[in-house]
Amino acid sequence: MALAAQKYVSPVDVLVGIGWLDPGALKRWRQGQVDYLERVTQTNLPRISEAMKLFRSCATAKGLIPSETHYVARTPSRQTLRFSKSGNPTIERLYRTHWISDELSEKKRERLVERTSRAPELVVIQPLNDTWKCHRCGGTADLLIMESPGPACMRCTGLADLEFLGAGNALLTRRVKAKSPRHAVVVRFSKTPGPL
Repeated sequence: MALAAQKYVSPVDVLVGIGWLDPGALKRWRQGQVDYLERVTQTNLPRISEAMKLFRSCATAKGLIPSETHYVARTPSRQTLRFSKSGNPTIERLYRTHWISDELSEKKRERLVERTSRAPELVVIQPLNDTWKCHRCGGTADLLIMESPGPACMRCTGLADLEFLGAGNALLTRRVKAKSPRHAVVVRFSKTPGPL
């Protein structure tokens, strides 16, 4: 159960847990490729509403502590993710509310809220070849970001000013992340498959 593993449980955890939300669809939503989460749930809105009411009732009965969390897309624009079809602020707030274990100290709860509200790291891809084309400008480069329509170059995504730091210096990486409001992780496609 999510509560035992991470010391909090969220409406998204519940939807995944009962099989109404596919983890792959959740990932696409977090990457800004789905306009609202309810679009990719595998049931109707009245059933979701009833399940969320039961979830909140159970969380309250267990003495869990509600805490509103920010959900930000894994995109350069860092837009706030939308949950509901209607976009109703009350429904959005209910979706964003995590229920935290009352066994945690106040300090640990604060750290947990800070960690879960942190924007996810951007992922930049170093392709194996330069045959790809940016879906925005038609150009190519050494690095790309995947967007819903296709790959995009760093210039078109507003990240061309970032400096590339090679792997191997963990201390420098931590310092740069601490000082810079914008950073990205660079991954490289491998020709050889990993272990099964």
